[in-house]
Amino acid sequence: MSEDKYPENAGPDGTAPTPPEGPGPDREESAVPAGDRPSFVRRLLRSRTARAVTAAGLAGALLGAGAVAWRTDTLPFLGPAPCWDSLGDATVTELFGDRRTEVAEQSLQSGRQGDGLSYGQCRITSFKNDRAVRQVTVDVHQLDGLRGTDGRQWPREFLAAGMVSLGEGLPGMASASRGWLALPQGCTGRGEFSGPTVVDVSMGMAGLDVTSELAREDRVALTDTLVEAANGVIRSFGCSGSYRSPRTLPAVVAWQDTDVAALCGTKGLALPAAYRKELSRTRVSGGDDGPARVCEVGGGSREPVLRMTTVVDPALAEIFSWDVLRSGVPVKGTKGYGRLAGDRAVYRASCQTGPVVFVVEQLSQTDKGEFGLTDDLLPGYVAAEAERIGCGTEKVTPPRA
Repeated sequence: MSEDKYPENAGPDGTAPTPPEGPGPDREESAVPAGDRPSFVRRLLRSRTARAVTAAGLAGALLGAGAVAWRTDTLPFLGPAPCWDSLGDATVTELFGDRRTEVAEQSLQSGRQGDGLSYGQCRITSFKNDRAVRQVTVDVHQLDGLRGTDGRQWPREFLAAGMVSLGEGLPGMASASRGWLALPQGCTGRGEFSGPTVVDVSMGMAGLDVTSELAREDRVALTDTLVEAANGVIRSFGCSGSYRSPRTLPAVVAWQDTDVAALCGTKGLALPAAYRKELSRTRVSGGDDGPARVCEVGGGSREPVLRMTTVVDPALAEIFSWDVLRSGVPVKGTKGYGRLAGDRAVYRASCQTGPVVFVVEQLSQTDKGEFGLTDDLLPGYVAAEAERIGCGTEKVTPPRA
């Protein structure tokens, strides 16, 4: 891995990588490349995407920003497929079945719009009678590290332990309710202290626990949506190449009993004795070849108390730049530096593959009302994780030492 991971994975002239052909996630049949769109006649006649312009539904603020809204239960309209002419009939049906849908779509901009680093948004809502029953939002934006705007909320939703790596050369992750995929830097570019430009998909409440079968089905639909939307954005930006949906995905992530001697499955990382009874359950994001590895630890409640994240993707690591440089008390280490800020500790190390960021977050207080987990765990976590991923020896010196 290098600082230019995405151009390295991309094809000639900075195009998007095309993983090997094969069946889509959790399927047996071959996946159809998202870039292979149907002919004009088929797009005109297909019932699922026949549409008419309407001022009703979810247009809202999007219409004021050059959006187009339509609904799928009206007369045919000569227009593109939802979300920048990207989502095919099969994917829309995977998401919403045969329910009526309404779409509010903001036109994509090839340049960043103001300080929001946003390129555009598409929102699809399905209805049963007149009641909204499911909503999917697709955002295209560049992740920020300079101002710290994407260092907390975005990781909470899109770098969670319930997610799995997409694998097969796809720089992204997915769960049953959230997914993201980075666009090739050869297409979008990237400035200093900026993360990658990503397409992310949100569906319902983040981290909502459902049965394994429902989670698997929703994750398949969301992954197809993510890949097709990313390909639509690549085409809209005038770049060549396309992504292909992964052939398989890791198993749905489940909670397990905490291994107190090897916390989060990391050899050499022990959970302090004071917390062992309380923090009895653990789950670790699926896939060892992804851009990040996330571990959450909790107890009887469904909400985790502790989250520890190792970000090995150099571009993605930049979204924590503000925290590393300007948030909290400085800490030093063998090959890096970081900050302790009460409920959060962030450390950046220089590894052979480029910058790697280690994050320890206490999401809620312990039974004793304490917020000391970050201070207690950061040195051991960095040392054990650096060894696990091949960074070598890394010793963090807490400020009080």
